[in-house]
Amino acid sequence: MVRLTITPAILQALEELQDRGHAPEALGEASEPSLDQPATGNPITHGQIIAISKTLKEIKTNAPNGESNIQVSYHLDDLLRGSKVYVEPPKPKAEPTPQYKALMARLRREEEDRAYERMINPPLPPETFSQRFPNSSRAALFPAAQADIGEDDEVSYADINRQMTLIINILISIVACSVAIWLAARHWSTPTRLGLSMGGSGMIGIAEVVVYAGYLRRIKEARERGKKDVEVKEIIKTWVIGGGDEKADRDESISIPIDSKASKNDDFRRRKATSR
Repeated sequence: MVRLTITPAILQALEELQDRGHAPEALGEASEPSLDQPATGNPITHGQIIAISKTLKEIKTNAPNGESNIQVSYHLDDLLRGSKVYVEPPKPKAEPTPQYKALMARLRREEEDRAYERMINPPLPPETFSQRFPNSSRAALFPAAQADIGEDDEVSYADINRQMTLIINILISIVACSVAIWLAARHWSTPTRLGLSMGGSGMIGIAEVVVYAGYLRRIKEARERGKKDVEVKEIIKTWVIGGGDEKADRDESISIPIDSKASKNDDFRRRKATSR
């Protein structure tokens, strides 16, 4: 059963019943809150309020000649006006035991000793990652400096710039083609002009994509052919620098030029050594 708070109207109704010799205990069950000493704000169940209303109504009905001197209202809406759900106040905290107090005092003294020890002997500052590993490379989490940007990053930036430029050029071509077709077909009806413009711009977009795909394919094939080619270095001529004539003649007699041999693969690239 829901427990509500006693309102001033309920308190007056209980006092009226007590004056007429009705015991408050008879208004409810034993498990419900006691009404021996009612006060505003005390708990009361909804069933007890209904019993109060019915009892006052019976008193008024059973009065001789239908007359009674009941001055309080016995209607439920008047009794419940201003009532709230009763919330039981929190129970008082139990007094801590002597053992608990002694334990807390000991823990407090130990914490004070540790704080004093940290104050007179402060710990060393924690070692940072750069101090622990001075030769390690910069982590990816931190912003890279300009010197840390390698050739791969530069190539990536160049590819992104080229792709963005290509996308902008394709969009400009599509828009320009659609506008040109729209203006050229100005004498036709609007649906026809719209269809021609959209169809022409779509064809231009498809053509741009096909051309760019072929361009990428050719670049890929050229890179694969470049990786397959082997660079061969040949010694065309040898000579000795410095020294006397006799020494130079002796060195020339000893040094033997290496003849170049034709490679079996005609795709090999040869680089000649030039004198400086």
